[in-house]
Amino acid sequence: MQTKIIVVAGPTAVGKTALGLNLAQTFNGEIISGDSQQVYRFLDIGTAKVSSEEQALIPHHLVDVRNPDETYSAYDFVTEAKEAIADITNRGKLPIIVGGTGLYLQSLLEGYHLGGSVDQQAVLDYRKVLELMSDDQLRIELTKLGTIPSEPNRRRLIRALELAKFGRDLKNRPSNYDAYIIGLNDERQRLYERINQRVDAMMNQGLLEEAKWLYDHYPDAQAARAIGYKEFFPYFKGEQDLSGAVDKLKQNTRHFAKRQLTWFRNRMAVDFYDVSDPRVQETIEAAIRTFLEKKIGE
Repeated sequence: MQTKIIVVAGPTAVGKTALGLNLAQTFNGEIISGDSQQVYRFLDIGTAKVSSEEQALIPHHLVDVRNPDETYSAYDFVTEAKEAIADITNRGKLPIIVGGTGLYLQSLLEGYHLGGSVDQQAVLDYRKVLELMSDDQLRIELTKLGTIPSEPNRRRLIRALELAKFGRDLKNRPSNYDAYIIGLNDERQRLYERINQRVDAMMNQGLLEEAKWLYDHYPDAQAARAIGYKEFFPYFKGEQDLSGAVDKLKQNTRHFAKRQLTWFRNRMAVDFYDVSDPRVQETIEAAIRTFLEKKIGE
């Protein structure tokens, strides 16, 4: 039997954390982070990690579960998120996944999983190549691999190519979850202003010092390649001034938000809500109540 879960997705800086906390309080829930960077200990400012006060208010899972020099993959997320969902559900609470890492959320919810024996980076690199192809090109590639391209949409075409290339290492399984996916969004200019203001606030909170610590201790780690840290490395090397690094961070974050929105719109069944609507909280809560009251399959 499928388990009902709530997902709060959307671009960076749109207000996912605040909504997740409110929903968890209203619906007796616990939060699972769906963010690829909040897993790292000691990296708090650049990842916009939930504060210790927020974590004390509502239990959070998959936060601070890796050291900065360790790797973290979609496979790790799926494995650990499933364990957290089972634990939360067994205690009679509602699992609420909050985050903007689309690959992680899609891998969990749509029932396909990266096999533990496959080279994770090879899969992700191959997917990046496929993303640049048109739908017709994807169908041609499937034909070349001896597969009839009957898949009805782009997402399934890409998945079929991944399966054809990596074979048994990528396993398709029915999804264990009945998920209601809430997407938060705002008018583009307002969202970009929110992003710029967040970066300025991070700088005031000590982001530069946090990035320097990462640069000094783990410059080659996976975590060091994340937006929020990598932009400062040229500054530390004397190749760029600080204002240029901050401007680059704002630009990269805006571009990232745009990519996040594209992913959620094109790849997942998301109900979007405008955060500038004064009744957005009330509307979302009503939709969740309707979802929770429905029997699975209705």
